[in-house]
Amino acid sequence: MGSKDKNPRKKKNLGEKVQEEPCKEICPEDINKLVFEEPEKEIRPEDEHDTEKFEISINFAQNGKVWTRNEIEDDDGIFSFSVYKEIDHESDDPDPETISECLKRPDWEKWKMAIQAELLSLNKRSVFGPIVTTPENTKPVGHKWVFVRKRNEKNEVTRYKARLVAQGFSQRPGIDYEETYSPVMDAITFRFLMSLAASQNLEMYLMDVVTAYLYGSLENEIYMKIPEGLKMPEDLKSKAKEICSVRLQRSLYGLKQSGRMWYNRLSEYLLSKDYVNNAICPCVFIKKSSLGFVIIAVYVDDLNMIGTQKEIDDARTHMKEEFEMKDLGKTKFCLGLQIEHFQDGIFVHQSNYTKRVLKRFYMDKATPLSTPMVNRSLDVEKDPFRPCEDNEEVLGPEVPYMSAIGGLMYLANCTRPDIAFATNLLARYRYLSDPHKARSQTGYVFTIGGTAVSWRSQKQTLVATSSNYAETIALHEACRECVWLRSMTQHTRIKWNSHRERANKNI
Repeated sequence: MGSKDKNPRKKKNLGEKVQEEPCKEICPEDINKLVFEEPEKEIRPEDEHDTEKFEISINFAQNGKVWTRNEIEDDDGIFSFSVYKEIDHESDDPDPETISECLKRPDWEKWKMAIQAELLSLNKRSVFGPIVTTPENTKPVGHKWVFVRKRNEKNEVTRYKARLVAQGFSQRPGIDYEETYSPVMDAITFRFLMSLAASQNLEMYLMDVVTAYLYGSLENEIYMKIPEGLKMPEDLKSKAKEICSVRLQRSLYGLKQSGRMWYNRLSEYLLSKDYVNNAICPCVFIKKSSLGFVIIAVYVDDLNMIGTQKEIDDARTHMKEEFEMKDLGKTKFCLGLQIEHFQDGIFVHQSNYTKRVLKRFYMDKATPLSTPMVNRSLDVEKDPFRPCEDNEEVLGPEVPYMSAIGGLMYLANCTRPDIAFATNLLARYRYLSDPHKARSQTGYVFTIGGTAVSWRSQKQTLVATSSNYAETIALHEACRECVWLRSMTQHTRIKWNSHRERANKNI
């Protein structure tokens, strides 16, 4: 989406033709009889010697993830979202990673039901094709089970979810997949749509597509190692299971192209129902009628519907006719944002996530400050952010400096523009950075109807020779954002005189 640590410092540490017939179905009733294998793990090279470049993630014990300090941008939306997911899913009772762990848990029956539901969905969508001897020069992808407990805006568990996921990291570009890009709604678009709903007193509803990726058709031949529960055909029972594989007829979670295949499937259906989108906002679909309109904003399998009540009801009916849907009612939680609806507006915040961030980094008991940042000095010797000295200690990989920055960065990018400058400043020192390079700071805020929808605070990449030059650089960045915002608002603008007049006064 979208896109501070007082710990003591440490010293440095140095092809065969396939018959087009479906395979035997997985039997959920026989789940207790299955023998599950441990999944393959993706091998990632790491530099074991230059430890000052690395920092272990806050959930390193569970996922083994390591951040590379000198590869993260000062305003990295992907990195901040990754840290958000880690903090959001952090728990004293983490989700199981394998079937074996599920079997040992007191809530096994709930996980069992989730696994059965997933197996039924795979059968219903005809994901698996025939089981065949693996074609020559073909490397079948592996698979694993992923288990997640879905939570609501109050961090309460609402349902247990199990997914059979393909290990797409072994896919070969140009052979197993071509294009992978799939557009999704970003935080700026979502904030604009919420401001539109608040200013026009529109309705907001959220729907979830059940097993969305399984609706996508594959354009390449993909073979997967035979998952547990699939029955071998009679003519292959005498062969070793290792030399056989199952051909995938539908996209599966984990494949490189799965997101794109699902978006193409959804887009094709919505366009056939007279919805329109454009290249600027390919994830925003609009349908107008003589009495109103509906906007469908797509974020993977979450569909946010904004518009007049009758048109939203029609859209919900259309979606249920084509896909298996979960109607979640009014939008209360989406993209990590808590949304409260009032008669005179919409309140968007991340209070629960903020509390988890503070608690995770032991700041929940700290005294709040109106301006939580020390004063800078133009004198290099007096500046607390002065360059790293030769004999100065460097943070070790166990100090979660980057994780703390990433957690705050997600807040700054989504709902807290007031901390954007301080967060960006601290993000510069993730890897022996020198702040005294005579570079100015770019900052801008765009508001619609009095609501901030887009903002940025970042050090400029060029050295400006004057304040006028620095302002020109900042103006250029702001103009680029303005052009995109104007295109987006024109795409979603409703041709009502009242809306156009109000928009012209407040944008």
